[in-house]
Amino acid sequence: MLDTERPILLTGATGFVGMTVLARLLADGREVHCLIRAANDEEADARLRAVLARVQAPPTGRAVAVAGDITSSRLGLSDAGHQALASRIGSIIHSAASVSFDLPIEEARAINVQGTRRMLDLAGAVADLERFTYVSTAYVAGDRRGTVYEDDQVCGRFRNSYERSKHEAEALVRASGLPWTVARPSIVVGERETGWTASFNVLYAPLRALGAGAYPVIPARRRAPLDVVPIDYVADAVVALSAHPDAVAGTFHLTAGEHASTIGEVGLMAVEGLDQHPPRLVPPRIYRRVVHPLLVRRVTPSTRRLLERSAVYFPYFAMRQHFDVARSKTLLEPMGIAPSPLPEYFGRLMEFARAARWGRRPLDRAEAAELVGVSLDVRAPALTPARGAAAAPVR
Repeated sequence: MLDTERPILLTGATGFVGMTVLARLLADGREVHCLIRAANDEEADARLRAVLARVQAPPTGRAVAVAGDITSSRLGLSDAGHQALASRIGSIIHSAASVSFDLPIEEARAINVQGTRRMLDLAGAVADLERFTYVSTAYVAGDRRGTVYEDDQVCGRFRNSYERSKHEAEALVRASGLPWTVARPSIVVGERETGWTASFNVLYAPLRALGAGAYPVIPARRRAPLDVVPIDYVADAVVALSAHPDAVAGTFHLTAGEHASTIGEVGLMAVEGLDQHPPRLVPPRIYRRVVHPLLVRRVTPSTRRLLERSAVYFPYFAMRQHFDVARSKTLLEPMGIAPSPLPEYFGRLMEFARAARWGRRPLDRAEAAELVGVSLDVRAPALTPARGAAAAPVR
């Protein structure tokens, strides 16, 4: 196991996965240095305080804000700051990324590939680095069909720049010569117990459009698997894998496994929960060539915008791939870390989404818990100074 006396450096602490991982590290009493995009440590500290309040992080650990930027040379740090940061930490969890599906490939690479390269450079300067844990995505497999195994590096055609850039970043991690672990979540949604989420993309965008009546027709296969996992499972798994001695040089699918639902099953749950008529499912090729051009001419401007924003997610509704989880189950299930069938918590996801107005009214975990009558520890830890980790202003 890792030396718990040496701090962990976490990137992406203001993102959905990162902030939830941070809460678990603090609950374990760890000291976590969080690289946060900001002009200075004071601004980074303020952003980190807001994150801790939103996730209701426990006061058992210690969080330190460090201003930096994975898209800048040496992470936006001075040479002395870069060296000082490397000297203080023992391991790294790198979850910072652009999750946009429609960025031009060079922009996606600048964040997801070159940002990872810079984090690996920092990791190489850490004495006796214990682990570099990289949070990737199961969809680095692209559109290949059949079963995708955890040690597979063969991919099909990429559906978007996000998949391609994460695939390329994984290759850098494997070639680094460092003690690495790759975690590959699938589609991440809110907590099982409360429904809370800080991110309303991927599954939520089409569900919102469906609830607004924007989808009389959807390009999808009824039996296509829709692999959805809750954030609490993903965060628990990332933290556990980052410390597990048997996870070194291993890639792990954090996916639903045998609990994966189909598009048809999710569609039935959705129309019932959103009080809508079920849309007609048509093959993607027919939708692109015939249905979509007709729809955009006939719908209102607001409905057209919903269709356009959610179109990047349509390719995930017609997949023909399943993710093997043998390796992750072997390591995680003995620790009680496992996904659950989506029908067990889908109602809570929808209840929270409606209460949060699909992200337009941000709610923290305490408010989410109140919605479903669950008691949470709402105390948040006081942040401490960055102990000389001041960075050069981020450009």
